[in-house]
Amino acid sequence: MIAVVVGGGTMGAGIAHLLLAGGHEVVLAESGADRVTAARDAVARSLAKAAERGKIDRSPESLLAALTVVDRLAAVPAELVIEAVPEDAALKHAVLAEAANACPDAILASNTSSLSITRLAAGLPAERVLGLHFFNPVPVQPLVELVRHPGVAPETVATARTWVEGLGKTVIEVNDAPGFATSRLGVAVGLEAIRLLAEGVASAEDIDTGMRLGYGWPMGPLRLTDLVGLDVRLAIAEHLAAELGDRFTPPDLLREKVARGELGRKTGQGFFTW
Repeated sequence: MIAVVVGGGTMGAGIAHLLLAGGHEVVLAESGADRVTAARDAVARSLAKAAERGKIDRSPESLLAALTVVDRLAAVPAELVIEAVPEDAALKHAVLAEAANACPDAILASNTSSLSITRLAAGLPAERVLGLHFFNPVPVQPLVELVRHPGVAPETVATARTWVEGLGKTVIEVNDAPGFATSRLGVAVGLEAIRLLAEGVASAEDIDTGMRLGYGWPMGPLRLTDLVGLDVRLAIAEHLAAELGDRFTPPDLLREKVARGELGRKTGQGFFTW
C-alpha cells in the first residue's frame, strides 16, 4: 500500500521511517531540492540508527528502495496522506487541500498536536479528514492520538486505526478539542514545571527527578520540553491560552529563553545543556 507524507522534518522523517518499516511504499513531499535531499538523508539516518539497535529486520537500503522523495505532490494512488508541516493552520489547510486533489481516495490526516481538526477540514472532503498525532521520536514512541471531528466518516476512523495499529502503535481516540487530550495535559504540567523553576522552588534537575521517581514519568517535564522544543511548546501554549484561557498563559521564563534562542536539544541549550 502507498502512503504519502508531506513535510520531511523531524516528525515527517520519523513517520516515513515508520511506514517504510511497516512494509509500505512511501512518497515523501518537501519543497525545494535542498529540502528533498535533507529529508531523504534524515530518513536514511533514522533507519540506520534503528538497524544499529536491532529494531528493524531488513536492511536500511532495502527499506529506502520503497521511498520516493519529491519536491511537489502530484497525483498518487495513495490510501493515506499524513501532513507533518509546521504548526501553522493556514499552511496545514493548504497542504491538505492539495493532497485532497492529488490523492482523491486517500484518508487525509494531520499530525498537528493542538490545532482544530474541524477547522482544518473546512472546505475539504471532511469525511476523509482526521488527526493522527504522532509523538517524537516517532519510531520509538508507542502512542498515536486519533482525533475525530463531527464530519469525519466512521469508516475513515476505522481504516486509520487499522493503518496505525498495523504499524505497531497503540491508538487512543479523542474528540476534537483544543490541545486534544495529550497536548493539553502535557503542556499544563510542563508550564507549571517552568513556573516552579522560575519561582526558585527547585532546580530543573530536581523537578524532573521528582516527576520521574515520584510519578513514574520516563522523562521529566522540563527535559521533555527541551526535546519537543521550547519554541514549539510556546506556540502550543499561546494557542491553548487563546482557546481555553489564562491557565495556559506561557511563563515569562519560557518566552525569555525562546527570545534568546535557547530552544532545547536542537540548539544545544534549553532548561538543560545538551
